[in-house]
Order: sequence, then structure tokens, then C-alpha cells
Amino acid sequence: MDYDIIIIGSGPGGYVAAIRAAQLGFKVAVVEKSELGGVCLNWGCIPTKSLLKSAEVLNYAKHAADYGIIVPEAKPDFEKIIQRSRAISAQMNKGVEYLFKKNKIMVIEGFGKVKSAGTVQVTSADSQVSDLSAKHIILATGARSRNLAALPQDGKNIIGYKEALALKEIPESMVIVGSGAIGSEFAYFYNAMGTKVTLVEYLPNIIPQEDIDVSKQLGRSFKKSKIRVMVNSAVTAVEIKDNKCFVSVKTKKGEELIEADIVLSAIGIVPNLENIGIEENNIALENGKIKTDKYYQTNVAGVYAIGDIVQGQALAHVASAEGITCVEAIAGLNPAAIDYGNIPSAIYAQPETASAGLTEKQAIAAGHELRIGKFPFTASGKATAAGKRDGFVKLIFDAKTDEILGAHLTGANVTEMVGELVVAKKLGAKAMDLIKSIHPHPTMSEAIMEAAAEAHNEVIHI
Repeated sequence: MDYDIIIIGSGPGGYVAAIRAAQLGFKVAVVEKSELGGVCLNWGCIPTKSLLKSAEVLNYAKHAADYGIIVPEAKPDFEKIIQRSRAISAQMNKGVEYLFKKNKIMVIEGFGKVKSAGTVQVTSADSQVSDLSAKHIILATGARSRNLAALPQDGKNIIGYKEALALKEIPESMVIVGSGAIGSEFAYFYNAMGTKVTLVEYLPNIIPQEDIDVSKQLGRSFKKSKIRVMVNSAVTAVEIKDNKCFVSVKTKKGEELIEADIVLSAIGIVPNLENIGIEENNIALENGKIKTDKYYQTNVAGVYAIGDIVQGQALAHVASAEGITCVEAIAGLNPAAIDYGNIPSAIYAQPETASAGLTEKQAIAAGHELRIGKFPFTASGKATAAGKRDGFVKLIFDAKTDEILGAHLTGANVTEMVGELVVAKKLGAKAMDLIKSIHPHPTMSEAIMEAAAEAHNEVIHI
């Protein structure tokens, strides 16, 4: 037996699983065909946050006079913004490499697939094929940008998130199709850079997976920033002439033709299931993803799957939690199963959005009688002082038990605040527990206490 555990893929699921497995005394190898850290670290979560920080600093500079600061005209150095983003990804990549060396994890470069239970076949870049054995195999192959017939990505005019992270120059105009986390974050970023942005969403509201009040707030903020938001709309075709994109958009009022330099397809992701041994080993699928038990073992003994290729939210932190749970179960530690009803989500446009638990609509559909508290940042002293008054904290409680059902936040820094509510919900906290937990004043986070108080008609501070 070459290894105790072989992990195919080194994204936030794979590399975290590998490190935890090594900590538990397993002999571990990771098979990776590209950069360590996967899409999240190299072409997703981390580099986008670098770009968004540059956009935030640029917006601050443009509005410095609002804070009594006089600065010369602020404008972006786009090449340096992209360089900074790529440098940060490279730095984080080195961090994963260091942790692998520290924990004696073997990295095997190449494309991995399950040849059979206990055997991984690796094909190197020069087409050399080798077999490795392991008692346990974890599939963590992640996902890629979804391609639609109406939006055939060519990497130049019609692009995905990867190309959007490394454009050579700022486009004058851009149509972004899809308003989830990827679409909304890039809409904010390129708008801040000076691009004329049109955001097209098929459903009635942008960020449609979020609570309706959060969706409406972000829509208002985008429109205030002069991002054109088109909901109930669908791109039916894109024609390219003279290096320009002519985008046909079907709306309730009829067909509209929009001219743009770039079209960014942000209509979701597709799990990487091809050629990894699914069919050959009769690994069961469910709704287009690998079916597993609560500890991520497939129907094939000794073969496991985590991250974007299994059921559950396709989020980096979910993949990491699944990886830890999987290897701890392999080690016989009997870890608690992940509660998918209490997973935080975050979108880092401005204003930020963050949530956990049920939306108001979901809670009503589940039969709960609700008590809802909502505290606007327009009433927050800290938000007003910071010049960041857009947004609110909305908390949903069960009217009978007073327990937290859902938390929905939008505003500055709310992605740093939602963790408190995830912990509170996990521990079974009630509205009164939040009300009686003293929050520092003035802070954005005291809006959590105030929203809980508002649910009990006990608002106190401003």
C-alpha cells in the first residue's frame, strides 16, 4: 500500500482534508493537475477579494472629500491592480506548499482518476501513466464555469470568471450574465473601475438565493452606482462583429440589443466529474452530483467525495468542513455530521451581503410562525460615521420558541459579522440571548443586538 489516503484535487476541500489527515497520522498524497489551492485560491475567492479591495480603496479615494480629505484625482492603475491580485494568489499558493511540506504530504502532479477501489491512476503532463494504491481515496475535483449554447465562452469576447480576473485593460462596457456571487462581485468591481456595466438576471431579483429584502437592497445600491440591472431577462444570443459583442436580451417588454466590449458569463458552475472513474466504478450519482453518506463515503467502499461534486452548498468553507469531517470519520473519531441548514454565505460586493439559515419565504413555507427584527444601518452611529449607511440586519425567529431561524445582513463588513449568528444558531440561542449579550458601542455588530431587540419591540440605541 503506497498511501493511507490519496486525495484527488487540492482546492479548499482537498488541501484541508490532506492537512487534517496528516495531523491524524495518515500517510497522505495529493494528486493535482494544476496549481495547489485549486480554483478558490488561484482563480476565485482569494484573487477576487484582492480586486474588490482595490475597488473599495478607489471608491474611498474618489469620495475622500466627503471625509474632509483633499486628494488629487483618483484613477485606477489596472495593470498593477491585476498584478497585486495575482501576487496574492501566488503567495497563498506558497502557503499551501509550505503546509504540505511541514506535514509531509506528497504532491503528485498529474490528472488523477479512480482506477478501482484502492487504486488511483495518474496521468502526467507528458502523458506518462502510473498507478498508486491507497486504502482510502477522496475525490475533491471541484467545479468549473458553466457554458451555455447562447454564451459560448471564447476567452476573449465572451469570458468566464478566470479571464475576468486577468484582463489586460479596463473594458469600456461589459454585460454580466448572472447575478449570483460571481456576477455581483464583478459587477461592483468593473463598475468601480469605470466600466459601463449591465447585469442581466433571469429571475425576478438579483442574488436570487438570498432573502428578498437583501436582494432589493443590493439592487438599489447597484442602481445608485449606475450599474444597469435587468431582471426577468435572458440572453438569447451574442453576435461578435469587429471585436464588439452584440447581446440579444429577451425582456418582458420585448427583445433588446446591447453593445458591449466584453460579455462575462456568470451563470453558475458545473462539477468536474468527467474522466475521474465515476462510470468505470459505478459510483452513484444523485441530481448530477456524487451521492455520499453523512461522512462522504460513496457507494464504493473506500472511495469518498467532498466539495462542489457532492450535494450541498458549493462554497469553499463547506468543502473544507466536509474534508475535515471525512478524514476524522476515516480515523474513527465519530465527528458530528455537518448541519447544512446553518451554513454562512457571503457576497463581497458593496454593500456586502451575508446570510445563514432560512429566508423569510423559506421559513413561512416550512410552517413557522415568525417574529422578525430588522435594524437599518441608517440608524447606526458607527455606519453613519463611516459613511456606510446602506443596509441592515434582519433576523428571523420562531415566534413560539424564540429560536433563530435565519439571519440576513447587508452592509459594510457584514461578512465579518455573520459568524456570530452561525455560532448563536448552532448553540440554540434565542432572541433574548442576543438582546442580553452586550455588544460594543459604536459598532456595526451591535445592529445584531438591535435587530433581535426590534423583534421584541425593544429597540434602545442609535
